[in-house]
Amino acid sequence: MAAIEAGRGAATTGFSEAYRRGVVAFLLAAYTFNFIDRTIVSTIGQAIKVDLKLSDTQLGLLGGPAFALLYTLMGVPIARLAERRNRVSIISAALVVWSGFTVACGLAANFAILLAMRVGVGIGEAGCSPPSHSLISDYFEPRRRASALGVYAFGIPLGSMIGAVSGGWLAEHAGWRVAFMIVGAPGVLLAIAVKLFVREPPRGHADTSAVAVERPAGEISELWTVTKVLFGSWPMINMMLGITLVSLAGYGIGAFAAPYLVRAFGLSYTLVGLIQGLLWGVAGGAGTLAGGFVSDFASRRGAKWYALTPAIGVAIATPFFAAGYMALDWHVAVVLLGIPLAFVYVYLAPTFSVVQNVVEARRRATAAAIMLLFLNLIALAGGPLLVGWMIDRFAAFDFAHPQTRSLVDALAALSSGGQFPCPGGLAPKGAGAAMALACHSAEALATRQGILVTVSFYGWGALHYLLASFGLERRLSRAGQGV
Repeated sequence: MAAIEAGRGAATTGFSEAYRRGVVAFLLAAYTFNFIDRTIVSTIGQAIKVDLKLSDTQLGLLGGPAFALLYTLMGVPIARLAERRNRVSIISAALVVWSGFTVACGLAANFAILLAMRVGVGIGEAGCSPPSHSLISDYFEPRRRASALGVYAFGIPLGSMIGAVSGGWLAEHAGWRVAFMIVGAPGVLLAIAVKLFVREPPRGHADTSAVAVERPAGEISELWTVTKVLFGSWPMINMMLGITLVSLAGYGIGAFAAPYLVRAFGLSYTLVGLIQGLLWGVAGGAGTLAGGFVSDFASRRGAKWYALTPAIGVAIATPFFAAGYMALDWHVAVVLLGIPLAFVYVYLAPTFSVVQNVVEARRRATAAAIMLLFLNLIALAGGPLLVGWMIDRFAAFDFAHPQTRSLVDALAALSSGGQFPCPGGLAPKGAGAAMALACHSAEALATRQGILVTVSFYGWGALHYLLASFGLERRLSRAGQGV
């Protein structure tokens, strides 16, 4: 039976503007640590590869499936719990779990143990975004949600920046194990602060008018209801495909962006971490914030701009990514890569906002979890693994055919069974200088080729965002969110 929960709107929420901003700041801090602990493996991945003698496929497993599988699968039951229980407590407990497992990664003696610890990080981090999205939606009315969720999503580039800068320096001066321990420990203190400061608002608290909110039914029925909303209409299925394809490119390339700079240009871990931090933190951060505020502003002309904003931003970014990874000088590459990162991240906030606005208040954590389930099983689990696998195959081809540098020829050889005879990317012990050079050249070229193939997914995702703009306003109006 439906209950009427009065949506009080901005004027009568009972929470001051300063307090609501403080809540977003704490959730932003949690999401920042979420991404520090999630993405640091990409920054220090080359050091791990060399130390443990890993292939790029194994490196992709650490950055993708090891983290993503239980992260995505646990997200749904945690979200269902968040629809009924205190969301703040769930976020705090999750912080403790993923921070502890991040510290434990530094104690891993081999690849198998490190893989298991990354699974633990994923289990903990599953408790962050679904309840956070739901909380923010109860603190901010529909026309401000994209902006507020954009500030929350700023944790992605901010966490990536901090993880890159600190991880790169620590990997070079203290080792990759110490890097895991140092970035993981502060999360426990943040968990205590979140629990003490953030209050649990009523469901639907910030909706601009009184709305009928259905009490949760059976679990399967609830999940099916939300799934139909997210995938049962033309604009929504294209929004889901858009965020998934763009994220696949982002996670896949992101897992090997730092190793690429080391392999292609011989840069130090510290310098690479600084470059990555500035690129993702400054350029990516600007795009993330802009996506929320620009789409909220542009939506005054129609809700289609929640899809057109990402479509335009990602389309602009795609050719610059390709140019950046084809550059033969690292200074040029860094400049070129800074441009698309300022555009591509505009997709996050408007997509998060649409997902929250299209469902009822008591289904918002579930909607976020189902979105992340679909997205991460394909993008986070598949992106790094796909790119790592391609690099290994390309490296085997490039090593065997040092005079052939054509990407087309390398693509044709993807299905070949050749092996790259360089453990950890290095020549076997006792090999001569020629072998060492051959290993290095093949690995660097293969990394560039794998990344360039993956760039095409950005353009594919932009197309789906464009298609989502047709009918999006009508779909959101049917949801009764007044946008």
